[in-house]
Amino acid sequence: MVLKKVDEFIISFFRIGEKVFPNGDRYAGSFKGLLPHGKGKYTWSDGTVYDGEWDRGKMTGVGNFCWTSGATYEGEVSGGYLHGCGTFNGTDGSIYRGAWRINIQHGLGRKQYCNLDIYEGSWKEGVKEGSGRYDWSTEDTYIGNWKAGNMCGRGVMKWANSDMYDGFWLDGLKHGSGFYRFSDGGYYFGTWSRGLKDGQGTFYPAGSKLPSLPNWYSSAGYYDDNSNALSHSLSVKSDKSKVRRASIKGSLSEKLSIGLFRSSGRISNRSGSLEKDWSFDDSAKEVPSRESSRTLSFNSEEGGSEARDGSNIVYVREYMQGVLIKEKDRKNAAGLSNKNKWKNKFPGKEERPSKNIFKGRGSYFLMLNLQLGIRYTVGKVTPVPMREVLSSDFGPRARIWVYFPKDGSQFTPPHRSIGFYWKDYCPMVFRNLREMFKIDAADYMMSICDGDGLREVSSAGKSGSLFYVSQDERFVIKTLKKSEQKVWIQITTNFK
Repeated sequence: MVLKKVDEFIISFFRIGEKVFPNGDRYAGSFKGLLPHGKGKYTWSDGTVYDGEWDRGKMTGVGNFCWTSGATYEGEVSGGYLHGCGTFNGTDGSIYRGAWRINIQHGLGRKQYCNLDIYEGSWKEGVKEGSGRYDWSTEDTYIGNWKAGNMCGRGVMKWANSDMYDGFWLDGLKHGSGFYRFSDGGYYFGTWSRGLKDGQGTFYPAGSKLPSLPNWYSSAGYYDDNSNALSHSLSVKSDKSKVRRASIKGSLSEKLSIGLFRSSGRISNRSGSLEKDWSFDDSAKEVPSRESSRTLSFNSEEGGSEARDGSNIVYVREYMQGVLIKEKDRKNAAGLSNKNKWKNKFPGKEERPSKNIFKGRGSYFLMLNLQLGIRYTVGKVTPVPMREVLSSDFGPRARIWVYFPKDGSQFTPPHRSIGFYWKDYCPMVFRNLREMFKIDAADYMMSICDGDGLREVSSAGKSGSLFYVSQDERFVIKTLKKSEQKVWIQITTNFK
């Protein structure tokens, strides 16, 4: 009799059955006591289904989710969360296979986007971070470090036409030291700032003898033990998108029909917009641009013929915000200068006797601030594609406002002046004015910003304003009072 009662108790404790909840949810499968345990299928009232393993009332083990939106998941779950390894098929046709942590891609994984782009590598909190490879459907490829979903740190980018860049990145743009190999075999070794060449570098035409790459890598900091710290220092302190973790509280019915439903519902909703949080949801818009002949005085093909003829000449160049301002050639074999002086790419007239502005004069720092600010503005607006001037280009928000600390910042270089704020009104309007009068951006910057490129007119105007003249006497800068400034801002609207 006792054994019979024990058997009846075990049968009633471990059983297969079905339970319908008041809200319309349904569970069918194994029970342990009153809780789902073993294998079972849970169907929400909206049609979402989980079919898999359970542990004492919680979805734990291996299982399948199928949402009414069409998204599916197959893999490991824990406590009602996607947790472990699994495959997620999004409603847009994207597929993610890899590691999960509490409903978020975290760890190693591979994602194929709806446009056939593929990323394979490390994830953190749902975004690309760490080492990884991104293949665009256009056959462009990036292999390297990522930070907060963007290319950041050391990485190699190879374009479909065989151009290649090997160097440092920031926010998806070339930033720091690196070298660029052109498809015809020419190389450029130098530094970039926010995607634009900036500072000195060396161009080796196709066929030239290249420097020792291991030595160059070492000098550029590629083999530094603190490379991770360098990569971190280049990264932006950007906000990361985070997904709240669903909590499971209350009775069994509440756990299943409310807590888990919201959890899976959040995943279902996120599957449709997941890629919007990532940097490369549209490869056509996000593929980093190749270097073009416009950013060089001539492209690698133009310099390659000289090298093949045996002259073996390389070109030392200096760029300012992507614009070539100086260049000299030297013998590559000896590695020494052929004593050619720097050639200004945009020479002006001979300097005439005048009183230059020197350190100690009251207007010295003002001159430096003007040069820094003009260089920053022109470098920022010049890469923008040419377009018609809009009404918004004259509005109160049509201005550039940035702080220049003495030691430099993420966006500004260190300088010899004191820290100052730079505000530039209607930059696109004045850019179009320069275009109308055929004033080249590099020519403009060289005249005003090249070293001590300004001199002060000895006598100030009647209004008390200061006048600055470029050394080539092509440009005059006049300081304005606030009342005069307001009038000039109104006048600019007549240049539409």
